[in-house]
Amino acid sequence: MKSNVLLITVDQMRADCLHFLGHPVIETPNLDNLARTGVTYTNSYTATPSCVPARAAILTGMSQQNHGRVGYEDKVPWNYEHTMPGEFAKAGYHTQCVGKMHVYPTRNLCGFHNIVLHDGYMHYNRDRSQSSALQWWDQTDDYLSWLRERAGSQHDIMDHGLDCNASTVARPWHLDESLHPTNWAVTQSIDFLRRRDPSKPFFLWTSFVRPHSPLDPPQAFLDLYDGIDLLKPPIGDWARTDDPERDGLNPTTRRGNVHERMRRKSMAAYYALITHIDNQIGRLLNALFQFGVSKETIILFTSDHGDLLGDHRLYQKRLPYEGSAKVPLILNDPTGKLNLARGKHVDSVVELRDIMPTLLDATDVPIPESVDGKSIISLGTSASTTEWRDYIHGEHAYSELSYHYVTDGKVKYIWYSQTGEEQLFDLQADPNELRNLAMSAEQAEVLECWRDRLIRELTGREEGYTDGVSLIVGRTPQACLQHLRSSVG
Repeated sequence: MKSNVLLITVDQMRADCLHFLGHPVIETPNLDNLARTGVTYTNSYTATPSCVPARAAILTGMSQQNHGRVGYEDKVPWNYEHTMPGEFAKAGYHTQCVGKMHVYPTRNLCGFHNIVLHDGYMHYNRDRSQSSALQWWDQTDDYLSWLRERAGSQHDIMDHGLDCNASTVARPWHLDESLHPTNWAVTQSIDFLRRRDPSKPFFLWTSFVRPHSPLDPPQAFLDLYDGIDLLKPPIGDWARTDDPERDGLNPTTRRGNVHERMRRKSMAAYYALITHIDNQIGRLLNALFQFGVSKETIILFTSDHGDLLGDHRLYQKRLPYEGSAKVPLILNDPTGKLNLARGKHVDSVVELRDIMPTLLDATDVPIPESVDGKSIISLGTSASTTEWRDYIHGEHAYSELSYHYVTDGKVKYIWYSQTGEEQLFDLQADPNELRNLAMSAEQAEVLECWRDRLIRELTGREEGYTDGVSLIVGRTPQACLQHLRSSVG
């Protein structure tokens, strides 16, 4: 029988929040062990750092130009011909997703045989004036029904008072730990292992909503970080120091000067949520052993995007800086079939679109021609000589902060399309992006090289960002490209 596949994703986890990569504070023992016995891709990025487009890349293996989601927009239907779970299902796999999908319609299977859904707080299905009855949160969310069965019909996921995008406010989880969405995702994943068809290999996607806000870890995990000196966020020489609108007072702020005690508390809660997830991953790995499939199951762990966490006085995601755009990625193969080099760190630049071809390749399932990504398995072998891409192109439609970036994990070039501002970072010498080299005469040739790469990427794009020679400032960005809207009518 073919190998089973367990894809574990988290929402909004930074690439550097792993103990084995040298983080001085965070505790991630189960992920550390997966890395110790697997391969870590240390230059893994999300091309479009927010939930919807990032998940399109994971599910389809396509670049953002081809899956069509180059920004964040809800309620645009998902009608892709080829998806990762769909290809696994065609190949005879029993497929299941537990947790966050963030697709539309909300319960779109996207090729899975079944989903047990908890997307978190979705604004479009919380506004009853904007959604039909079958789209309402209390009709589409499986976790909420489960919670009410166990804790009482009056309960809701907003009872603790934290907004789903609260970036600077934290508090402990208010119910028993077993009722937390993180525990629920593993409880339901274990139940799938019990109910699955044992005559088929399985593809299980366990998709956690945390450490995305609300920052609500169980008290025991928050206590781990109580009184510990936490990292000071890096502040680049290009970062704004003023806060004229006092955005730092907004609990869901994306920038500004935040009360220092609140900043530290929210950072501690963020770390605590990651350690809580790590703990529950350990529970899930134990379940694989107990069901007798631990040596037959390939595991891939990643996140859809990161969290700026106060870097450069910025919060949340969407922006192209390392805290937001760089994600963890670990591939672990207990079967031994992939010949991975245990404990290897790969610095070739990879992207979320590479997940689908990697997992299909790992199980000898045909990779559709629609896939733009590449299998990263050969990069993780002991004697890899694989020719690889030179860089990746990322972007996000984001009003006046709309941008494009290109990076190879060693250098990063950023162009803000509405203002023309350019940034250039030497990520090897300056991994925290403290110094913008775009105005340095010594870096003029480097800047031009990376700008030309972006021009090549954008040539022919419908927004008109370039004439093929120069970048054109002020073109109207859009969250979804026209071919996507045309395909859904």
